[in-house]
Amino acid sequence: MIRLSAHDLGCVRGGREVFEGVNFTVAAGEALAVTGRNGAGKTTLLRLIAGLLEPAHGRLELTGGAGEATLAEQAHYLGHRDALKPALSVLENLQFWGAYLGDKDASIAAGLTALEAVALDGLAGLPAAYLSAGQRRRLAIARLVAAPRPIWLLDEPTAALDTASQERLADLMRSHLAGGGIIVAATHGPLGLDGVKELRIEPPVYPLRGGEKPAP
Repeated sequence: MIRLSAHDLGCVRGGREVFEGVNFTVAAGEALAVTGRNGAGKTTLLRLIAGLLEPAHGRLELTGGAGEATLAEQAHYLGHRDALKPALSVLENLQFWGAYLGDKDASIAAGLTALEAVALDGLAGLPAAYLSAGQRRRLAIARLVAAPRPIWLLDEPTAALDTASQERLADLMRSHLAGGGIIVAATHGPLGLDGVKELRIEPPVYPLRGGEKPAP
């Protein structure tokens, strides 16, 4: 069974400590909601797990994963930016990402199935440049389906989604968990899932230096 753990994890960026002493364990079939105020380091934690940043101390540990693949190679990171190529069609974007993420034989059928899951199959031939913000977000989510990976790292996944799209996302997350996947999501609101674990990150306190006064 796949299991992801953080042990005394800390991060420093630009000489400033973002967070320290973060510990959690999340296993197959479980979701972890990362909460906290703006600037607490929720996105930074997801980027650490995704391999885009290096921890200042502590470690991340993945057990029960796929062979010699790294943690980053077994994780999807859905960030604030939807990372689409506007000149490519909706379907071509999915095929590009399928190939980029290791599926060199990314098929049209797999892409259409993923688009159907987010109700974008009717726009498969449309250039991504013409999509609305919500449609762009749904296309980004479709990558999770088109190129399966066991760990989903989701940064405010419901942003720009209407109620119907949020429900579709919740269904996709439930299916992913039921198949033994893991979800770690930075969020300010509910994910629409039952039994979600919570990790709250508190930013470090920086005392005022001598003579300084708090801002009004």
